[in-house]
Amino acid sequence: MENIKHSHVEAKGLKLHVAEIGSGPKTVLFLHGFPEIWYTWRHQIIAVANAGYRAIAVDHRGYGLSEQPSEPEKAAFLDLVDDLIAILDSFGISKVVLVGKDFGAMVAFLVATLHPDRVAAIITLGIPFMLPGPTAVRNDLLPKGFYMTRFQEPGRAEADFGRFDVKSIIRNTYILFSKPEVPVAPDDKEIMDLYNPSIPLPLWFSDEDLATYASLYEKSGFRLALQVPYRTLLVDYGASNPKVNVPSLLIMGEKDYVIKFPGIEDYIRGGAVKQFVPNLEIVFLPQGGHFVNEQFPEKVNQLIVTFLDKQNV
Repeated sequence: MENIKHSHVEAKGLKLHVAEIGSGPKTVLFLHGFPEIWYTWRHQIIAVANAGYRAIAVDHRGYGLSEQPSEPEKAAFLDLVDDLIAILDSFGISKVVLVGKDFGAMVAFLVATLHPDRVAAIITLGIPFMLPGPTAVRNDLLPKGFYMTRFQEPGRAEADFGRFDVKSIIRNTYILFSKPEVPVAPDDKEIMDLYNPSIPLPLWFSDEDLATYASLYEKSGFRLALQVPYRTLLVDYGASNPKVNVPSLLIMGEKDYVIKFPGIEDYIRGGAVKQFVPNLEIVFLPQGGHFVNEQFPEKVNQLIVTFLDKQNV
């Protein structure tokens, strides 16, 4: 970890934090989800650098050590796309392999759709091809206490989170999202009320990891995180007939709650996803959960490096 270099890149008037390691001629750019930051990729960026690649992990605007926009409630997915292009331009990188997890996968697919000349290949964890839009996640087919529905309601998550300190919010969310069940609250409860204090942190998530996440979210707060992805998830960005033709890899934990979203498992296993990503390799990890890259880092590292080594990036 001591060899990881931290710096800031200016994009659209904001200073965005990047962590990088490795000096290979080919670059791999890692995009986190929620409730994560660049640190979620701590295992992967070191492994990729050791394999001869340049690895860069970003904090999205408003997350971690990146600056907040003046009006977080107006942020959108396209801002994150523009930020990544600005980062690539700043480093003089013409083409990159994108690795995205959770909503970071959606950002990766947007970049590949809108800027196909900048993307050499894509790896996503836990999310098959999916763009923001009205049908991205079918909230209407899930109970009304579905966590995304709750987070999308202005003020509700703020009130829910406001009852706890930041460290407790991260701990609760990590434990909750590590389960194979879709997080759904009953009518008389909020999402944070689903936390059971008798359940310990996962063995692969240490107190030190929790402290690192908490310290960075104490700086950034959750204003941007609730806006992007949750409150802009249903915005259609007008990509007509989207298709990602570059080599792609989907790593999917079979115990990731996302696979229980309506239609997702059939979409993946039935092959419909390949209508949008024809050059797609799919790997299922039987015991993998939502945080599979932290849960099984050696296996995920091996899959990523093997995939990278096969590409003519």
